Amino acid sequence: MNALFELQSADVRFGRFQALAGVNLRIKAGESVALVGANGSGKSTLLRVLHGLIQPTAGQLQRDARATQAMLFQRPFMLRTSVRNNVALGLWLRGVPWPQAKDRALAALARVELADKATRAARTLSGGQQQRLALARAWALQPDVLLLDEPTASLDPHAKREVEQLLAEFAAAQNDRPVTVIFASHNLGQVKRLASRVIYLEQGRVLADLPVKDFFDAERLRSTSEAAHLFVKGELL
Repeated sequence: MNALFELQSADVRFGRFQALAGVNLRIKAGESVALVGANGSGKSTLLRVLHGLIQPTAGQLQRDARATQAMLFQRPFMLRTSVRNNVALGLWLRGVPWPQAKDRALAALARVELADKATRAARTLSGGQQQRLALARAWALQPDVLLLDEPTASLDPHAKREVEQLLAEFAAAQNDRPVTVIFASHNLGQVKRLASRVIYLEQGRVLADLPVKDFFDAERLRSTSEAAHLFVKGELL
């Protein structure tokens, strides 16, 4: 397989509700892919399918088993322990000896400018700091793929800029190799800044899948999907 992920006619149903319908999708290493669409369009479900948290109820998902993954949620869960231990425990569970895990955790915290908060209780951090801590946890694991579900939706403008800058740095390269980033976002400015490719979903279906420059070209997008065109214009609820 030449792709990190390949979905073929993938459906996901929760009882009578169909969250994804007939999704065909290939994602290659090094891409920065934005998932956009209204609430309930299937963005979060698609991320969870790609991460292995949800299995398709029909169709299939193929993925490169050699690629390591990490996922960040809109409101990351903080363990009831210190900031440093929130990072180190993930490494320890991967088999890194505890003294080495603590050292690597401090290096990761320094990367997101939280080293001075290492001994604080993680749950006392602000929302923006918790999101940066979640990024440090992911970065410490050195994943090949980073999946993010609305990572800046609940943050103030300053915290959003900080997180976006970190995401751009992580996507650029890690250990001389590109990191594949797949993220859901309602912020179209953020999509322009971070994505190389945009996928528009509506009612669980992929209606547009374009390079970012084409997605924000009104004529090109309208010729692909009228619904996606209206969404970008802010006229589709």
